[in-house]
Amino acid sequence: MPCLDISTNVSLEGINTDSIFSELTKAVSQIIGKPEKFVMILLKGSVTLTFGGSKEPAALAEIVSMGGINTEVKRKLIATLGSILENKLYIPRTRFVLKVFDTTMGRLNSKL
Repeated sequence: MPCLDISTNVSLEGINTDSIFSELTKAVSQIIGKPEKFVMILLKGSVTLTFGGSKEPAALAEIVSMGGINTEVKRKLIATLGSILENKLYIPRTRFVLKVFDTTMGRLNSKL
């Protein structure tokens, strides 16, 4: 189950977040290759956040998935999610950071 958690200093008040959730869900599903019904999205606005010492619009996102993550997928996620946030919340792609975690990485060497 992929989970995308986004925190931004942009206020979400008065913004139609339904379309944002829909686009993010579809993008994560298609890029990672998991059904939409398993994609979870968290979107937190008005978070106290600075980037480069500036309080201009910015966002930090973390995505966790059980498999489906490789270098190409990471690149696509950064580009696509960045574009969605830029188009919907006016967050420049240069002020968007994505942390990616695949919970299955390293399992082959695990002693569990």
